[in-house]
Amino acid sequence: MDRSIALRGLGTLVLCAAVAGCASVAPVPYSEMASSAYMAPDKSDASGRVPYRYSTPADWRAYNKVILEPVVVYRGRDHQFADMSDKDKATLAAYMQTRFADKLRGRFALVRERGPNTLRIRLTLTGAVTNTPVLGTLSRFDVAGAVYNGVQAARDGEGTLTGSVIYGVEIFDAATARLLSAYVTKQYPGAYDIKASVGSLAAANAGVDKGADALMAQLN
Repeated sequence: MDRSIALRGLGTLVLCAAVAGCASVAPVPYSEMASSAYMAPDKSDASGRVPYRYSTPADWRAYNKVILEPVVVYRGRDHQFADMSDKDKATLAAYMQTRFADKLRGRFALVRERGPNTLRIRLTLTGAVTNTPVLGTLSRFDVAGAVYNGVQAARDGEGTLTGSVIYGVEIFDAATARLLSAYVTKQYPGAYDIKASVGSLAAANAGVDKGADALMAQLN
């Protein structure tokens, strides 16, 4: 009887935390990003992963080289890091740099000099949420948590008590410095990605992986 009550208590906690967490971390068009004045709500994005975007017609296949700038950790007052440590921010930014470079290298030559047929990409890490230790994993097996996560998995939504990453992407023509595309995105692992629920930055890292894949889908 006591165990049943405890499990129901955990389920209630999980659901409350999930609802509160999803409501509290929604990307904004960050005021100190250079492209923020150009971005507008992206009504075509039903997933909510890319709430703000700016784009111009661009023939991505005309580009075969790319300059990937060092990832910027956003310092504006409207950042969404909560109480994340500077060490965790730096670790996540370094992971972003590595993963995006790896993905881009499969399609472009990574260069340092501006020139024709070259893109310049700037990534700005604007927010992140770490996993909730232990409970994040347990919520996949608790009855109430399993129901909630099942619904979220079906709609490609966030799972309970796991982290996420929020960042901005700005893509320029390197030769002319013309802004071709910019967006803000929130990325997170699948609701039943158990591996991504273990370790404080595991979910944010999984979100980075998804985001790098999404960028490549745009540029291919």
